[in-house]
Amino acid sequence: MIQINLDAQVRTQGGKGVARKLRKDGKIPGVLYGPKMDPVSLSVSAHEFNKVLIRAEGEQVIFTIRLDGDEKLALIKEMQRHPVNDSVRHIDFYAISVEDKVEVEVPIKPIGKAKGVELNAGVLEMIQRTVTIKCLPLAIPKEIEVDISDLDVGDALHVSDLSAMEGIEFTEAPDTTLITVVGGTVQAEEEAEEAEIEETEGAEEAPSEE
Repeated sequence: MIQINLDAQVRTQGGKGVARKLRKDGKIPGVLYGPKMDPVSLSVSAHEFNKVLIRAEGEQVIFTIRLDGDEKLALIKEMQRHPVNDSVRHIDFYAISVEDKVEVEVPIKPIGKAKGVELNAGVLEMIQRTVTIKCLPLAIPKEIEVDISDLDVGDALHVSDLSAMEGIEFTEAPDTTLITVVGGTVQAEEEAEEAEIEETEGAEEAPSEE
């Protein structure tokens, strides 16, 4: 988690035409909202915001939004991107307090090499690349490391398998699957069974030569 100051300007007008003009002028339209404030329409410099994205490298960012002489701590709740060039089109900032817990998604980082991949030609599958946690803003970790060394073919790692972390609560269901190892002997047997079933069904459906 990193903290970054970001200057913003209040928007008094809305609509697609205004948003297009802002983007043409090198700005990104957005909104700042939260449980203890009225929503505020704003815009930020596209150049400055893109520098933040490069600096963060996927890490969670707490922004100090500087808006007309006032400052608000905020997280990005949602970011809309252009479907073709991937440029940021709109940002939803969610106002927070350092004293109140927030719910955020944090990347999962596998550590080690699964024995099912190393020894049994299995394939590691990331069912989820993030996990949702709840904690104080300043305690948000950059990522959650998980040791996958003991995962064999057919094994899975669930939320309930994650190591406890002080001040951090995992909010997803304990049986939520995060990572699994498939393939190897198990996959070959399943494919063989499927082929046998298809062959049998094909024989049953074949027309009689009588």
